[in-house]
Amino acid sequence: MTKNEITGDRNPAGTVKPNRVIRWAGLLLALVAAGPLFAQLYHPGEQLEYRVSYKAKMFPNTEVGTVEVTTQETMVNDTLRYEVTGTGRTLPTYRWFFNMLDVYTVHIDPTTLRPITFRSDLREGDYTFRSYYVYDWENNRVSTRWRSRQNPEKEKQMELTPESLDAISLFFRLRSAKAEDFRAGETARLQMVLQDTIRQIHYRFIGREVKKIRNMGRFRSLRFECELGSSEGFSFTDGTIFTIWVSDDENKIPLYIESPVRIGSIQAYISGYKGLKYPLTSKIK
Repeated sequence: MTKNEITGDRNPAGTVKPNRVIRWAGLLLALVAAGPLFAQLYHPGEQLEYRVSYKAKMFPNTEVGTVEVTTQETMVNDTLRYEVTGTGRTLPTYRWFFNMLDVYTVHIDPTTLRPITFRSDLREGDYTFRSYYVYDWENNRVSTRWRSRQNPEKEKQMELTPESLDAISLFFRLRSAKAEDFRAGETARLQMVLQDTIRQIHYRFIGREVKKIRNMGRFRSLRFECELGSSEGFSFTDGTIFTIWVSDDENKIPLYIESPVRIGSIQAYISGYKGLKYPLTSKIK
């Protein structure tokens, strides 16, 4: 993500543009998996769907976009890989105003469950941005390249730790952890790889609660509060904590994400799922 991608631009009415809202929802969905284990839950055939909404003072809670995360098996140079794709886009109602389609793709080694490559392809009106990461876990380094239509390609190499992952890989980090391992109030830290920096993520487990999801019913959930390290122009107010609810079952599905932005707040909530590895026992009938 470039500085322009995280500034939370506003439209003339003072609200956040729909494309910025959807991008933040995609980022929050990715951060939901900041957890204590190295293993991740990748299950070919799984599909998670989310709706994204924006709310501000004197502005109704309005759905503006969708996010979908899918996992499948694929062959890369005759080698089996898991392919995880995250797609965010504006709803048809808003495409006349701003047509956005952001696609993130990660290839995973099914044996080590570590990412091999990460690719982003962002198309937002006349703006385009592409990035590509190659992980070298043997030497604990990641090589990144990125460019927009307005700027030439840049590249960088950075040191990795076992906790350093791209946003989509972080999405799955928590999902293999056992709920009994969480301790209320316990804090921890992970790192998110961006194209030219590695950003710190702080999180803590708050506790269990029943969460009602629009059009989906009630779920037993695990509640976490997270904070992404600030930088100049960062959309979250410094020190502000955003909240994530995860299903309290073996799937650890992100159910609901809520965070303040400069004006108002955004929410992303589960709207559909299929191909889960385990029964969704957290749903209250």
